[in-house]
Amino acid sequence: MFTGIIQAVGRVAALEPVGGDLRLSIDVGELDLGDVRPGDSIAVNGVCLTAIALDAGRFSADVSVETLDCTTLGSLAPGARVNLEKALRLADRLGGHLVSGHVDGVGEVVSIAPDARSLRWVFAVPANLARYVAAKGSVAVDGVSLTVNEVDGRRFGVNLIPHTMQHTRFVDCTSGTRVNIEVDLMARYAERLSAPHED
Repeated sequence: MFTGIIQAVGRVAALEPVGGDLRLSIDVGELDLGDVRPGDSIAVNGVCLTAIALDAGRFSADVSVETLDCTTLGSLAPGARVNLEKALRLADRLGGHLVSGHVDGVGEVVSIAPDARSLRWVFAVPANLARYVAAKGSVAVDGVSLTVNEVDGRRFGVNLIPHTMQHTRFVDCTSGTRVNIEVDLMARYAERLSAPHED
């Protein structure tokens, strides 16, 4: 589990095809790997990955075909900046919202406009995810916990404050940029619990 509070921005060091899927190596920038061991989880642009190898300032993870199919990780290029967050510990503050790192689908940036000192962003999500996005609810975009301002069909708007822009990869995004979307866990479970039970 994660909180959606990005701890560092890293860069893609290498992408290596291995047996039909991908091995991804990330230079972690200011992320402290001192308490990370092989087998631990790190979210990369909101995708929970298992660190399989650790070196000074770098970790590697295998990315399955399933993950490549439903996230943007397969389209990354060496040098691309990525949002990083280590897995939540029980004693940590939950500054964002509970994020599983299991991406539901890929959305895209529709527009970015100034809004006082913030920026108003509009994202579009696949039709099958739109029902899970609610005004004043939470959504994770590339692993960043955001509060939804308004919803209009498949589109939703958020405000990004200067701190968020300075400490995430959003500074690299423009209209049309594809992003990983994870809807709120509670919305998914609420739908499942309210569905008719079948034996």
